[in-house]
Amino acid sequence: MDRTVRATGSGSVQVAPDLAVLQVTAVHTAAAAVDALTGAASASALATERAREYVEARQVGTSGVNLWPAHDHEGRQRGFEARHALSITCSDLDHVGPLLDALAGALGDRLRVDGISLRVADSAAVRERAVQAAYDDAHARAERLATLAGAGLGPVVSLVEDDGHGGGMFLAAAAVGKADLSIEPGETSVSVSVTATWQLEV
Repeated sequence: MDRTVRATGSGSVQVAPDLAVLQVTAVHTAAAAVDALTGAASASALATERAREYVEARQVGTSGVNLWPAHDHEGRQRGFEARHALSITCSDLDHVGPLLDALAGALGDRLRVDGISLRVADSAAVRERAVQAAYDDAHARAERLATLAGAGLGPVVSLVEDDGHGGGMFLAAAAVGKADLSIEPGETSVSVSVTATWQLEV
């Protein structure tokens, strides 16, 4: 019967986010549904035009379009509200504030900022570093156990990478006037765990 040892290791890498993803929405209310949709589309086109002054065209895309009845404070329908949501990826964090200023200046009260999330552009490379650290940790744990058993580590017979997680920063606001927003990325953590089984050699 083969003798084996199994160990789970964890690895974590700290890294500073280097890009921001803005979720913004162009909102328009009108008496008729078609006018609400047309107004939201027009506002979204204007937002896209302004955004492309700060990011590449491929970094701006529609993430959703919604239409529903609009009501006043007494619950009476007063028309329709249309929303055209955009996702904007900004690879220069220094451009986030000016970009929001430009959007607010162009759309005014028709702009909603649903959130700003900070991310790591080369997330795959960061994850690979975390996986390597987790494997090294598992190997060191297995070696200690093997030594206690009076054996050495042979070849790996199974290896499982568990889903890791990454932290980050998320900012949200209902609306923006003059943004004057300075993004401080700080650091985010990418963590992974690895479970490996080695054959023991006596």
